[in-house]
Amino acid sequence: MKIFNDELVAEAARVNHVADLSHATIGETLLVAQYLEQKTGIPFIRMDQGSPGLPANRYGIEAEKRALDAGIGAQYPPAAGIGELKEAASQFVKAFIDIDISPRACIPTVGSVAGSFGGFIACCQRKSYPQMGRVLFIDPGFPIQKSQLRVLGIEWREFDIFPYRGEALRAKLEEELSQGDIAAIIYSNPNNPAWISLEEEELQIIGELATRYDVIVMEDLAYFAMDSRHDLSHPYEPPYVRTVARYTDNYLLMLSSSKIFSYAGQRMALVCISDRLFDRQFPAFVERYHDEGVFGPTFIASIQYMITSGCTATTQMGYAHMLRLSCEGKINFVEDTREYAIRAEKMKKIFCDNGFTITYPRDVSEPIGDGFFFSLSYPGLSGSELVKELIGYGVSSINLDTTGSLQQGVRACTSRMREELYPVLEQRMIQFKADHPISTY
Repeated sequence: MKIFNDELVAEAARVNHVADLSHATIGETLLVAQYLEQKTGIPFIRMDQGSPGLPANRYGIEAEKRALDAGIGAQYPPAAGIGELKEAASQFVKAFIDIDISPRACIPTVGSVAGSFGGFIACCQRKSYPQMGRVLFIDPGFPIQKSQLRVLGIEWREFDIFPYRGEALRAKLEEELSQGDIAAIIYSNPNNPAWISLEEEELQIIGELATRYDVIVMEDLAYFAMDSRHDLSHPYEPPYVRTVARYTDNYLLMLSSSKIFSYAGQRMALVCISDRLFDRQFPAFVERYHDEGVFGPTFIASIQYMITSGCTATTQMGYAHMLRLSCEGKINFVEDTREYAIRAEKMKKIFCDNGFTITYPRDVSEPIGDGFFFSLSYPGLSGSELVKELIGYGVSSINLDTTGSLQQGVRACTSRMREELYPVLEQRMIQFKADHPISTY
């Protein structure tokens, strides 16, 4: 029997103006779950919003306090970022990715959301003005990035990578890029929502084709080094974080502080641009902005500054300090975030013991790792049906189809799981399985 009957769930959706719960956004699902919790006092298993569930890194907090005491809050930060952060970012990229990017090409942004917003503008406007190029999403992906393109009026295409892993990716990308209208490719690695990770062969394919078709790859590394299958915690030592940057000069790397340092509330990230792209000149920029048309300076002064007017100076100092300490081996952010992998392993077992399957179970050469997200399916239920059914059992999630996936299932986030909730989840999923018997025919 459900914990929350259909009438109560419908009431929660109606009160919060959620027109279609089966395709609700993350924010809408959050509102429904909160309403049901508050009305009944029954706790939810919150798998909807990907907000960090660990304390903010104390080294960053202490560095911010010192910066405030030093009076840094009295001055506007430079548009290109504070020198300490730019230097630390360059060192961090070398230490953990083994890629050389000069400090001038490491640009702080107000979270990766602001970074992708400005990145979309720069990548697409470099095409013949006023014609704006399109963006290609390797899905499933982060729904907000498509919302950004709606705001900007930029068109996009997308495809679900599920049937195109490994060498099969080459033909699919050729099909998309050969049309000549794609300005940028975007994906996250590890992936939000499925936690798949692109392997070296796939990154090489993307890089080679990005160069051939002059497309810029926007690589979102929000879950940096959180692939639990490999020890990526040692600076300046292999194995290094996988990246398309080994295979093309046409890239923007987005490095967020939100997950790896649990610093989400401070809204701080970096866009690290290849030096070659940073220095490329585009006539379309000259015509639009009446500047020299060079990618990096245009991105900083004519685009990103117009979005945020720079990033909070003290937060830049906090982020710089955390990056420096990571490079020195004094912060092990990989070990700090391993808690998410532990939670994922426990949660997956409970679900799979009760009839669920992992929707995206493998990368090319090995099963997916455990981490911040995973995907779930249940026999006989579509993604839309599963979202609504799980709500009735006090478990909130989002439909995979809101992420560009063509598979039937939901996204599960581990960040809000707590030790005392595992037996609650297990009890609810035992009941779920009893109420949804799986046919053996």
